[in-house]
Amino acid sequence: MLDLDDTTITTAVLDAIADTADPRLREIMSAVVRHAHDLVREVGLREEEWAAAVDFLTRTGQLCSPRRQEFILLSDVLGITMLVDALQNRRTFGGSENSVLGPFFREDRPEFASGADLAPDRSGIRLQVRGQVVNHRGVPVAGARVDVWHSDADGHYDSDIPGIEGSAMRGLLVTDVDGVFTFRSVAPGAYPIPGDGTVGELMRGLERPLMRPAHIHVRIVADGFAPVTTMLFRDDDPHLDADPVFGTKKSLLARFVPTVDDEGEFERVEHRFVLEPVTTDSGEGDGRR
Repeated sequence: MLDLDDTTITTAVLDAIADTADPRLREIMSAVVRHAHDLVREVGLREEEWAAAVDFLTRTGQLCSPRRQEFILLSDVLGITMLVDALQNRRTFGGSENSVLGPFFREDRPEFASGADLAPDRSGIRLQVRGQVVNHRGVPVAGARVDVWHSDADGHYDSDIPGIEGSAMRGLLVTDVDGVFTFRSVAPGAYPIPGDGTVGELMRGLERPLMRPAHIHVRIVADGFAPVTTMLFRDDDPHLDADPVFGTKKSLLARFVPTVDDEGEFERVEHRFVLEPVTTDSGEGDGRR
């Protein structure tokens, strides 16, 4: 490896890792080296620019904590999170499309009976949601575990609201014999991704907006089916075409219908979620529970 230059150093690095015992690690790191070196050559990267990049990544890591993951946010705004998801969650039988999990999912969420109010103390437009979970043939899936979580009308999740004891705008529900789950809450608002860290710094430099369109997170798990992590986006939100994490899809748009009953005005959302069977080497799984 003597007398390396800008044309031979890539081969030298690849040779250095050629004997890596783990074949997948060798494959991934070889691709990382090739593409990273090509990037440096393509843009003629200067020393001060590389130093700035190292400083950016260092500060990104320093921002990470159990309550904040700036690297995940960086992956989101660069489209990498959704690219990985698209590659790993292709739908063979027309199942509901995935979207990003996001940083606000919690394992320690309460379980509610169908029809419960998940945000009785939050102000804003009241919301009623009715979802149905079916398999790819349209047969209802009973007993599916459905996580839902979303922001309040001002775009704040419960973890960001001072004074909340327990949780709000989130919960675990189970589908009935017809595959149906329902809940009440408050209509979510659009909100900006965190802009006070390195990702916000990058987004301002790229002149990209921070606002995410209003949405409801949904995660569905049922025996015999591939899990679905997705969202329902308000179909009239002005930020749909510029979602900074690239999570919006036409199939995930939902109509928030203005409705009036004896209790007053509210918005109503209905959506059908389609699960795909877990497949085996012999072909399509039956999706039975």
